[in-house]
Amino acid sequence: MHVGLNLIFCVPGETGGMEVAARSLIPELARQPGLRLTAFVNREAAGTIEGADEIVVPVRASNRIEWVRGEQHHLPRLAMRAGCEVVHSLGSTAPLWGRFRRVTTIHDLIYLMAPEAHFGLRALGMRALVPAAARRSHRIIAVSRSTRDDLVERLHVDAAKIDVVPNGVAPPSETPTPEAQLRAALDLGDRTVVLCVGGKRPHKNTIRVIDALAQMADAPAFVVPGYPSPYDDELRARAASLDVDLRLPAYLEQAQLDGLYALSACVVVPSLYEGFGLPVLEAMARGVPVACSNRSALPEVAGGAALLFDPEDPAAIRAAIERILSGEGEALRAKGRERAREFSWRHTAELTVAAYRRA
Repeated sequence: MHVGLNLIFCVPGETGGMEVAARSLIPELARQPGLRLTAFVNREAAGTIEGADEIVVPVRASNRIEWVRGEQHHLPRLAMRAGCEVVHSLGSTAPLWGRFRRVTTIHDLIYLMAPEAHFGLRALGMRALVPAAARRSHRIIAVSRSTRDDLVERLHVDAAKIDVVPNGVAPPSETPTPEAQLRAALDLGDRTVVLCVGGKRPHKNTIRVIDALAQMADAPAFVVPGYPSPYDDELRARAASLDVDLRLPAYLEQAQLDGLYALSACVVVPSLYEGFGLPVLEAMARGVPVACSNRSALPEVAGGAALLFDPEDPAAIRAAIERILSGEGEALRAKGRERAREFSWRHTAELTVAAYRRA
């Protein structure tokens, strides 16, 4: 089966969890028998995809108009010319025409559930293109039961058309950046660290963790890595006003991120809405205790191996962090590792191929 992979959305270092999921899945798809893979990438991502042949679509997807033009105009022609039988779009939007079967992974409905997460042309594009992709795709892959239920309820998609295919989780780097090196680079000294991994946007709710830490007598340092966003200044201002020790390192290499996980006392995932929640599994796989929101897909992913809290209540967030720091963290480490072993990118690839065959 010749499968085209629509990666036009993927701008390296700027696409967050969707990029991580795509780059983790493709090498495992390449190991599946009977598949030929062709990746359709934008100019920014040219030469960065492992596990597939590559065709560069002549657009720069950091310009949203070019992204849509590449996906809706260029991709169908290029995929038909390449002889693709299936085109799998991995970023929630998809070409709406072409002589091939269309499979689309829809990660979430954030544009509906948390509209403040997107701005300008991207917001307009998602409101138009995600429902259109849901209608025109032959199969839809939802990354959680929560996202499947949102698709049925909010976009009126037939549940029989949806395959639930959870994301996997990558093992930690074999050579994480040493703790001493990271502590020196971030000027952390010997302080206890609470880590929050994910895009810095309002629905990620990072600001309420700052409010929670401000209530603690001996608050740990709070580290929030990720590519810069317009939200950074608001986070810095809130932390400064409440005397919370906040660090906002830019996007990190995997070895650096694994080093941060290793030195952290706990990981907090406070999102108001998530379609899946990869940082929950990443932390668990690395033996780091997790406290996370009780909303959307996060309890589904955590599976009883994390402390849950109301993400709109800073006191509840503080209480969960304090429980981990005061001794409950050790039990959560073991539960988390066991839970993470239930997820692998190989299994994700197997379920994805099954969706191709249904299409």
